[in-house]
Amino acid sequence: MAELTGMGDLSGGRRECGSSSAANAPNPGARLRSFDSDRHRITCFVTGTHRGQFADQELRHRHRARCEDRIRCAKDTGVRNLPLHDFAANQLWLEVVVLVADLTTWAQMLAFKDHPARCWEPKRLRLRVFLTAAAMGRLQVLPAP
Repeated sequence: MAELTGMGDLSGGRRECGSSSAANAPNPGARLRSFDSDRHRITCFVTGTHRGQFADQELRHRHRARCEDRIRCAKDTGVRNLPLHDFAANQLWLEVVVLVADLTTWAQMLAFKDHPARCWEPKRLRLRVFLTAAAMGRLQVLPAP
C-alpha cells in the first residue's frame, strides 16, 4: 500500500484530494487485467477525505462498490422497469423482486459454497442453474396412473 498524495499533480482538482494505491493478490478464479503486474491487482483511488488509515478508506470504497453491484443486480432482476400502472401493484412487484434477491443470495451462500456460481450475476444464474433445473423438471416422465 502506498499513499500517492504528494507524488502527482492534483492541482486541477479540489485541494483536499488525496490518492492511494495498493497491489493485492486477486481472488481465486479472478481474471487478471492487462495492466496488472506480477500477478497482483493494482488498485488506485482518489478520495476527498483524509480521515482514517488507508485500509479504512479502501474498505469504505469496496463497500460502496459492493452496494453499487447489488443495485445493478436488482435492476437486472426487475427494478429497472416497473411493469404495472398502479402504485400498490408496483409496490408488490418490488416486494417480490426483493424476495427473489434474498433467495438468490441465500442460495449462493449455502448451495454454492465452494463453486464459482457463488459470484455469478443473476442473469448467469438464471441461464445456467435455474433454467437447467426447470428443463430437467419438464423432461421428467410421469408414471401412468
